[in-house]
Amino acid sequence: MSSSLSPNDPSVLPMANPGNDEDSEPPPKEITQADYISGKQFLVNKDYAQAANAFHNALISFEQSGNNEGIANANDKLGDACLARDEFAKALAHFEKSMEICVKLDDPMSIRSLTKKIALCNRGLKDYDAALEIYLDLLDEYMKQTKPQSSVETLQKLAETYQEKGDIAKAVDSYKTAASIHTNFGHKNYAKKLMDKAEALEK
Repeated sequence: MSSSLSPNDPSVLPMANPGNDEDSEPPPKEITQADYISGKQFLVNKDYAQAANAFHNALISFEQSGNNEGIANANDKLGDACLARDEFAKALAHFEKSMEICVKLDDPMSIRSLTKKIALCNRGLKDYDAALEIYLDLLDEYMKQTKPQSSVETLQKLAETYQEKGDIAKAVDSYKTAASIHTNFGHKNYAKKLMDKAEALEK
């Protein structure tokens, strides 16, 4: 999925410059790493335009050198920069490109992280059904693996998404289910906060 991007947009993913031979040669590795590292610092500083520029430069370098891991990482961070600016369609395109590589590399941790980010993009694009499908799959996985903390976090994301969609009854059920998990583990304060959210929606 992609959007119409201006060539001057810092989050565009242009291919390597097809100009002269000098343009097509990969830059030294240290320059590529400097671009990527500086981009991460710009993200921390919430300078998202500068971050996108730095990751864009790193991406071109990784593409020229055929570094798939670098391409995946640069796309992931470009997606983060776009997501921070509520540019959901652009962010989704970057995350999906990163996902393609991570699936080929069989990198489950990165796949999980990207999956959650894609769900956020879908919510931003108001494609709630797509986001809900992701969260329900994650919840099923966490429940099978007996991971209560991850299950609770996903149930809260489900509740938020159902609320955004306007399905209040399911949002309430999700909060109550999350509260019951906390109750089972003796986390009374956390359980109460979630029950309060559920009861507020019911009013």
